[in-house]
Amino acid sequence: MTTTQPSLSRDIAAAASANDLSAIDAPVSGGDVGAKNAALSIMIGGDTKSVQAVMPLFELLGKKIVHQGGPGTGQQAKLCNQIVIAGTMVGVCESLLYGYKAGLDLNRMLDSIRGGAAACWTLDHLAPRILQRNFEPGFSVEHFVKDMGLALEEAKRMGLVLPGLTLVHQLYQTVQTLGHGRSGTHALMLALEDLCKVHVSASPA
Repeated sequence: MTTTQPSLSRDIAAAASANDLSAIDAPVSGGDVGAKNAALSIMIGGDTKSVQAVMPLFELLGKKIVHQGGPGTGQQAKLCNQIVIAGTMVGVCESLLYGYKAGLDLNRMLDSIRGGAAACWTLDHLAPRILQRNFEPGFSVEHFVKDMGLALEEAKRMGLVLPGLTLVHQLYQTVQTLGHGRSGTHALMLALEDLCKVHVSASPA
């Protein structure tokens, strides 16, 4: 249930099959909130019979459980998830920076935009933590940097160029350089604040 190379999951599944066993890759999303509430999103790769056999266990852990396909497809879906999170996180952090310098009440601004097309999990759960200056991890920067690196490796193998993910990956490496590798992913704000020479708070600038 970790996030790793899709090729590794396929290799493990092949080795298991050669010994009359089954292996399933089932990475998750939802962070500490999803884990505590048994509301994780679970992305599953493996043969149908084996997945059905363990489905009752997955149902104890998650709310959104989707069998993606054969071995490795759970990992591929998780990397898609991480690409979206990377782009969303930089958008959320930059909106807070912009709102702060524009003199907005950031809590009021968040209340407004989370009701429209910008609504997302990150706005609901991590933007408030940023304003509270609470960078404790639900999911750590160092693990996210690893996941983005995996996605970039897979993209290169498939002949894809992902400039947005490349940029966010570099920004998160800066977060690590600043000593926040074990902070939560929303600590991206710290790198952007360092770049802009701004310290965001809930009160207008």
